[in-house]
Amino acid sequence: MAFFWNRPFFSRRPEKGPATSAIGLHSASAPVAISPSNRHLPSSNNWAMVTLFGTIAVLYFAREILIPLAFALILTFVLTPVVALLERSRIGRVPSVAVTVLVTIAAAGCIAGIIAIQLVNAAQELPRYRQNIQAKMAALRIPTTGPFGLAANSVKEIAREFSSPAAPSPEPAPPAQNRKQRTAPSAPGIPLPVQVVQPPANELEYVRDLVQPVLRPLAVTGLVLVFTVFMLIKRHDLRHRLFRLVGLGQINIMTQVLDDAAQRVSRYLLMQILVNAGFGALFGFGLYCIGVPYPALWGVVGGLLRIVPYIGTMVAAALPIALSLAAFDNWLPPLLVFLLFAGLEMIIGNFVEPWLYGANTGISSLALLVAVVFWTILWGPAGLILSTPLTVCVVVLGRYVPQLSFLHVLLGDEVVLGAEAQIYQRLLAMDQPEAHAIVDRFLEARPLVELYDSVLIPALSLVEQDRHKGAIDPTREEFLFLSINDMITELSEHQPAHDSSQSEDAAAESGPAERLSARIICLPANDRADEVTAAMLAQILEQAGHAALSLPIAHASLVEMLALLEIRQDDVICISALPPFAFPPARTMCKLIRERFPKVKLVIGVWGFSGDTEKAKARFERTQPDRLLTSLAQAVEQIQELIRPKAS
Repeated sequence: MAFFWNRPFFSRRPEKGPATSAIGLHSASAPVAISPSNRHLPSSNNWAMVTLFGTIAVLYFAREILIPLAFALILTFVLTPVVALLERSRIGRVPSVAVTVLVTIAAAGCIAGIIAIQLVNAAQELPRYRQNIQAKMAALRIPTTGPFGLAANSVKEIAREFSSPAAPSPEPAPPAQNRKQRTAPSAPGIPLPVQVVQPPANELEYVRDLVQPVLRPLAVTGLVLVFTVFMLIKRHDLRHRLFRLVGLGQINIMTQVLDDAAQRVSRYLLMQILVNAGFGALFGFGLYCIGVPYPALWGVVGGLLRIVPYIGTMVAAALPIALSLAAFDNWLPPLLVFLLFAGLEMIIGNFVEPWLYGANTGISSLALLVAVVFWTILWGPAGLILSTPLTVCVVVLGRYVPQLSFLHVLLGDEVVLGAEAQIYQRLLAMDQPEAHAIVDRFLEARPLVELYDSVLIPALSLVEQDRHKGAIDPTREEFLFLSINDMITELSEHQPAHDSSQSEDAAAESGPAERLSARIICLPANDRADEVTAAMLAQILEQAGHAALSLPIAHASLVEMLALLEIRQDDVICISALPPFAFPPARTMCKLIRERFPKVKLVIGVWGFSGDTEKAKARFERTQPDRLLTSLAQAVEQIQELIRPKAS
């Protein structure tokens, strides 16, 4: 069991040595030196802003050529595996591209033709449902009787009074005219409205008006096909030109960018096809069970329209709901269609798509929504369709290009802050419940020693760095240490099932005689952070089956305190030190302990130290410790070896 001497968590003394000097040197009133490199920061920030707005301007003004190019790029990602498969059959690159593109066009044309024929048939059958449509419209009209009818009539009367023009004032009667006088010219009357009537259009103008709305989509489609064919044929040449453009020293990074982007976009498109196909099949089957005409048609249309985010799903639901309103004489089938669509969309949108798309695109759900708005404003409906693939490419660039790393931070789905930074930030905000919640979530799948090594000790290191700079006020500093002490105290009873079995095995290996005789005395090297880490070590050793003793920061001299403990030769003394100022106080304590107890086993824990331990151990010169440790998990193993040398 761990013994806590004189309330070690809450004791405090004025700190000396490097900590005091560091605070003095980094006080808030100290002047800040401006290096020559800092003078260029505003200009670099301005250059970055100019580059960002310049890129957005180019994307907007060059959208006529960039939109077909983006569609062609997405089609190239989709069709490249098929073309590569045909090329391995040794039929040539150009025939492989031609076969792939022709089959794709034929399949798209067949699907579009079938859908168009079915839609025409459905439109031709609408006159059969005229009575149902009239009954529904009559039911939706505002009643003329009752309180609602009277209120509606009153509103109509008020609107009519405001909209009607004012009554003209009566004109005075014309004066009697003398026959001898000359006839005066009549006053001008009210101007007559003039309407320009276009002459009847001839056959050429009629054909132009009919074809003009179709020419633009056909031209864009043709441009997309041309770009796609050339990209598929010249994809290796384009890749080599891109490598030469970015430089030979960036081949590794660009290879990773292209491979990652291609895989993510391909996986996203594959997942989208599977999800939309599943939605269309379930939606069509549900419409068939309800009895809506042409259920297969609406299932296919729903699956295709879901390619367009948000708006496509609304249109996919509006068409069968409108048909059910016309085809049935009651309100139950339209309500069932709406509930079917809402249920499927809720399940797919909230559970299936975040799970599949998040794992395959690496974009957060909020970033997807922002990207949809951004690309729609920039490129219109085409941007709405291309928003997710284009954002995937942007996130991949931010992942591998350091200058664009902010894009990966803003749009990616990876956790930006580690658990240690989250806890430190919450404690700085004095939000202790949220900090405890982060600890509880971490412990759901990981052991306690990993929590201390990976989360709490790094959080304490952040505290120490800011404290030595003088960046934390005394109130927050006190709250930080008290909160972490409370966490450690609450976790003293934490014993998951897998940890208990490991503790029993470790206790069986150590033997009852050695476990009772050998003590581990944990001493803080300098300040409160060292005291907290010493308590963590004592707690972990206690749960491993050892007799551990955690001492506070000594108010008396270290020699007097060790004399009171009556150190035995089989005891182990562990000095706990936390960077950044860990080695000077640890070296001083190590020297004092070696002089008084030369044969005692001495361990120094420099928690979180990432350098060479052998070189760090040599810094202690003649008073080197038996072990120099960097983590609590390593400390448990090394101390276990020290206290049972006879068993080996």
